[in-house]
Amino acid sequence: MLPGGLVVLGIFIITTLELADDFQNALRRLIFSVEKSINRKRLWTVTEEEVSERVILHICSSTKKLSCRTYDVHDPKSSARPADWKYQNRVLTSWLSLECTVHVNIHIPLSATSVSYTLEKNTKSGLTRWAKQIENGVYLINGQVKDENCDLLEGQKKSRGNPQATAHSFDVRVLTQLSLNSDHRSTATVQICSGSVNLRGDVKCRAYIHSNRPKVKDAVQAVKRDILNTVADRCEILFEDLILNEIPEKKNYELPQRVFVPLPGSAIMLCDYKFGDESAEEIRDHFSEMFDHEIQIEDLEIAEEVNTACITSSVKSEASPTNTSDEQPEPPSKTTVGLKIKQNIGAIAALAVAVLAAGISFHYFSD
Repeated sequence: MLPGGLVVLGIFIITTLELADDFQNALRRLIFSVEKSINRKRLWTVTEEEVSERVILHICSSTKKLSCRTYDVHDPKSSARPADWKYQNRVLTSWLSLECTVHVNIHIPLSATSVSYTLEKNTKSGLTRWAKQIENGVYLINGQVKDENCDLLEGQKKSRGNPQATAHSFDVRVLTQLSLNSDHRSTATVQICSGSVNLRGDVKCRAYIHSNRPKVKDAVQAVKRDILNTVADRCEILFEDLILNEIPEKKNYELPQRVFVPLPGSAIMLCDYKFGDESAEEIRDHFSEMFDHEIQIEDLEIAEEVNTACITSSVKSEASPTNTSDEQPEPPSKTTVGLKIKQNIGAIAALAVAVLAAGISFHYFSD
């Protein structure tokens, strides 16, 4: 639901003042459970600079009085701390948007030796390796590489009379490295695989950053996290759909498309996902139920084309995440052994020459 740059700040509850204390323990467990659920599927790590406190806001239904408490979700033994709740003007409209389209072509081998791994676990492991490429990529903002510590709005004129004049979107392009740098050592490994998963397509990403002195590094971080989140979310939604609907085994599966809808009264757009067989009316009703606000079909923005990404598995036992195979991997065939010998013929020849040279030297010195 939340694009890059936006996080779950906390939860709120509306009750009478007498019932407020009765819900404190339940709310504390809920706020830690929400954070744990979010962390479970993250492909990125939280930085030390980020605020780890989450808010519990109680609104008295009779007096409308507000009571705010915070918990440090990084500390399981954290106790409630009182906090002030203040209102600010134009908070929802003071956001800058960053948009980019990322071409995804991720190849994930399915290990034949790890038979206990489901398709979902294998895919999560492969996405973790791909996430490092996204983290180490180069990000062009409006076609320029900017210093991460400089102001995102540097060089742009601000209008004092119209605070929303600078509220526009930035075009972001992502450049990933094709190979490691020369100072990085790489090791080739041979892995027996029973199949592979391929994620392909163009993914539409969108992130938001507040217009109050935004830094380039914060904008890039928001875009990175949206890229990683949207790919991981689509895989999770697909696996859940395979399990719940018992979709028959096939080679290609469509990953869900991303749909944006404006948050009422703000410049921010939230998102959800739809499969190709879901109608616009179903998506509209889903948004209306979550927002408790009437959403029009015209407000829906389907950001991508159909079949923008697919998942391909060549393993029958892995077509459904619930099925695992207890069969042991077959031993390498003669063809495979012959191929490995051909691939390493240079090393074998070098070893033979070294042995021959050692023998000649030994014979020479013995004489």
